[in-house]
Amino acid sequence: MLKDKRFLLVFGIIIWVLLYASLIPLSEKIMSLLPFDSTSHLGEALAFFLYDAPKVLLLLTGVVFAMGIINTWFTPERTRSLLAGRSLGLANILAASLGVVTPFCSCSAVPLFIGFVQAGIPLGVTFSFLIAAPMVNEIALTLLFGLFGWRVALLYLGLGLSVAVMGGLVLGRLGVERYLEPWVQNISKKDIAYESELNTFQQRINAGALAVKEVVGKVWPFILMGIGVGAFIHGYVPENFMASFMGKDAWWSVPLAVLIGIPMYSSAAGIIPVVQALLAKGAALGTALAFMMSVVALSLPEMIILRKVLTIRLIGLFVSIVALGILMVGFVFNLVL
Repeated sequence: MLKDKRFLLVFGIIIWVLLYASLIPLSEKIMSLLPFDSTSHLGEALAFFLYDAPKVLLLLTGVVFAMGIINTWFTPERTRSLLAGRSLGLANILAASLGVVTPFCSCSAVPLFIGFVQAGIPLGVTFSFLIAAPMVNEIALTLLFGLFGWRVALLYLGLGLSVAVMGGLVLGRLGVERYLEPWVQNISKKDIAYESELNTFQQRINAGALAVKEVVGKVWPFILMGIGVGAFIHGYVPENFMASFMGKDAWWSVPLAVLIGIPMYSSAAGIIPVVQALLAKGAALGTALAFMMSVVALSLPEMIILRKVLTIRLIGLFVSIVALGILMVGFVFNLVL
């Protein structure tokens, strides 16, 4: 049985690699069979969609499967124990780094927040984790690497972690514990029962498959919608239109991108194809990525969920500090690249 699992795993990896290597010729072959002029607006939009949709879904499936296996070592209890008792600064860096590789999203924000409070982890450290988890996750980094190359992915990783660490340090220094909801402040520090770590090969493979089923099964419609929006922008929006208000020459483009992104909601997988299309039409990289970071790190649903444990004042402070960090990232990207 174990040998069968390993054989299927190796076979699946080979199929994945072959499919990924065949994306360009397959998309070109499909376009050649369609009755559309490839140089027309519709043809360019279709070509974008036919290539990007399978590419993003393949990348997402591979990364989610691998991270599903890796995450079997990172139960919430282990995450808490890694952070508890660390010195400030080091704890913030560790918390932000754990946010990249752990599977917690906005839907996990409240129980995870309560668990950190019960473990006695400083609030600033908790915020470093909460900022990094949605913004600098493995999906975003893999798709950035696949679409834009390693330089962009690494720069995004470094600057995103900097926002999470500095945001947590600032919030910790401000002593915002008094802005927690009263019932959270009164929580006693006690252990919480979490699911035990999975430790056999078969359990880890099953966890990876389950992660694909749950994550990809939930987000694929949003991914296709995002790619559809990107395809429309790619095919129909004039280049000088996007450059006029998202280019490097417009100093106000980064603040505008952040303000537009805050009330929106999308996963990193769904918004990255839109960013790709914006860049192709003349948007500056820093402006486009600031827009993406504000969408995934300051989404309205996450703020609504966090309202259960944070007062309005603390949520406003949290959004302001993170938005300021994202502004800095946008300006740095535009300056460096």
